[in-house]
Amino acid sequence: MNLFDCSPERDEMERLCAEIEAHNRRYYLEDAPLISDQEFDVLLKRLQDLEALHPEWKRADSPTQRVGGGLTERFQTLPHKRPMLSLDNTYDEVDLNAFFVRTEKALGLLPQVVCEPKIDGVAISLVYQNGILVQALTRGNGTEGDDVTLNVKTIQRVPLRLSGTDFPHELEVRGEIYMPKDAFERLNQSLEQHLIEKGLSAEERSEQLYKNPRNTASGSLKLQDSAEVARRGLDAFIYYWASEQGRKNSHWENLEQLEAWGFPIPPLLKKANTLEEVLAQAKTIEQRRSSLPFDIDGMVLKVNDLNQQQELGFTAKSPRWAIAFKFEAEQAFTRLLSIEVQVGRTGAITPVANLSPVLLAGTTVKRASIHNADFIRELDLRPGDLVRVEKGGDIIPKITANDYSSRPSHSLPFLFPDQCPECGSELRQNPGEAIRYCSNPFTCPPQLLGKLTHFVGRKAMDIQALGEKTLDLFMNELGVRRISDLYQLNPTDVLALEGFQEKSVSNIMQGLEQSKQVSFDRVLFALGIRHVGETVAKTLARHFGSLDALAQASEMDLIQVEEIGAVIAQSLISFFADPLQQEELQKLKEAGLQFSLDLSSIKVHKGPLSGMQVVVSGSFSRWSREEIIRLVEELGAKSSGSVGPKTNLVLAGEAMGPAKRAKAESLGIPILSEQEFTEKYLA
Repeated sequence: MNLFDCSPERDEMERLCAEIEAHNRRYYLEDAPLISDQEFDVLLKRLQDLEALHPEWKRADSPTQRVGGGLTERFQTLPHKRPMLSLDNTYDEVDLNAFFVRTEKALGLLPQVVCEPKIDGVAISLVYQNGILVQALTRGNGTEGDDVTLNVKTIQRVPLRLSGTDFPHELEVRGEIYMPKDAFERLNQSLEQHLIEKGLSAEERSEQLYKNPRNTASGSLKLQDSAEVARRGLDAFIYYWASEQGRKNSHWENLEQLEAWGFPIPPLLKKANTLEEVLAQAKTIEQRRSSLPFDIDGMVLKVNDLNQQQELGFTAKSPRWAIAFKFEAEQAFTRLLSIEVQVGRTGAITPVANLSPVLLAGTTVKRASIHNADFIRELDLRPGDLVRVEKGGDIIPKITANDYSSRPSHSLPFLFPDQCPECGSELRQNPGEAIRYCSNPFTCPPQLLGKLTHFVGRKAMDIQALGEKTLDLFMNELGVRRISDLYQLNPTDVLALEGFQEKSVSNIMQGLEQSKQVSFDRVLFALGIRHVGETVAKTLARHFGSLDALAQASEMDLIQVEEIGAVIAQSLISFFADPLQQEELQKLKEAGLQFSLDLSSIKVHKGPLSGMQVVVSGSFSRWSREEIIRLVEELGAKSSGSVGPKTNLVLAGEAMGPAKRAKAESLGIPILSEQEFTEKYLA
């Protein structure tokens, strides 16, 4: 420290930091506050004032960060030092027993496990250096996640600085960010009051309220204003020590150590040595489920001994030493008030039930899915019926049964409409499908918004400045009716809209201009042709080379392409035969989009698998599915999703599809395990 840094004010700042964090710990972790809220606020306000006067002395772990205030323009995506895998799930005691059988067979003994409640929240990775929180990443895709450090620092029970002195230089822990039930209710009450003041009806307010704590926690973590995150009242539990330095040899002892350093660990923890003990603890936790101040959807089992964990290892997606035992969805009976139909982004017509409000899994349910017209007929659903509702996966409410004995005498069968409720167009139903579709894919508002949203998406044209709300506004205010209209937007017209500044308009126009360099395969995917996903779009682009060649291809030309069947071929032919689609494609071509493939952009790998077609099936211990497909292609092969006469090799992971294995064996195609593949091609 520089001698000139010594001052009474700096000493006071250091003292206040330590005192406030001590009070935070006693209040949030120990439930034993020593001072009133008003006295605490006085201390915090004094520290904020001093930091405003001397920002150069503000500590990285200052408790003033708990109130937020920083803005994040865009969340940076960063790699995880260790993959964040998901857990295998089971609802069945038989599968739970199979987990014990597998682990006992692999280890030669029955392992002790730790039972934990499965918190229904958002997975998070926290990294501490020298005891100070330096990074918080979401799970993301498991290999990289979004940096939400600024927002996580506002969560009161997440320590900014660890207690004690015996922690490792670098410590990574994993846990769950969640929204407590009371915080969720307060948030919705505040929002509803705001909507009432705006004059919205009860139905309109119901549509805009937050649906459940888990999704609200996830959305809150990605808010750009950390001060708003602080007001939301998020909380956390830490349940795993991920880094290796300093770890003890049991999961239980590691949890005890994490708690000693100031981390909030889950309640209702218990060691178990037998399946019977596990089931008993599951029953205990499930009985406590409704009374807990946070949502849970099951119980997690983890092998306690870390050496045994290491011996059991991992699959490509999950650890073999842990499993989640999911509880059955909560159910309740309530009145079906009415049935309305909604139009999805693909034109699918989905009936939705309006219900008499009922409390289910910690949230008030007022609406539920009914799937399709056939389901309505099957259960003979009518307004006024007493129906059983449950939450599938504790998130999406759905009707599962009908109590006909309570049906009103005057009830009438529900008549499914013949016309689209949004645009009045005739509904159609494809042969063999239960879902009905609006026949007007061009100007039906929900379909148009869906096409636009898909087009600008990250895996398509990646125009990040255009989100769904902005596109909806452009439809309503600027007359956007086609994808091509986006490329005709006038910056002056956009700037005239409420809420738009020169910077945001510039970002939109720049994003549109940059999208003209997106490769043809992604443009083809972005067009939203039915059944043409990312992989199919890439295959078609590489085979035909241009949109013109693809548009002129016959059904026979198309089905001769590997992995293109009759259904995809018919979808493509119908798309290109439509005069309105032809007109739209011409406008997009004139706008400057890439409608042909730059062959120089395709890397031709020459390796031990050059010229071969390889099918990858199952899961792998060393790589994710995406990684091993990329590896196969780097070795010179073409990756395929289906086994056929042109397949040269099948790379079989764990739980390979039995149909693929049988077909490969019938065709005499070599099947290599992960180890055999590694020894033959990577040694």
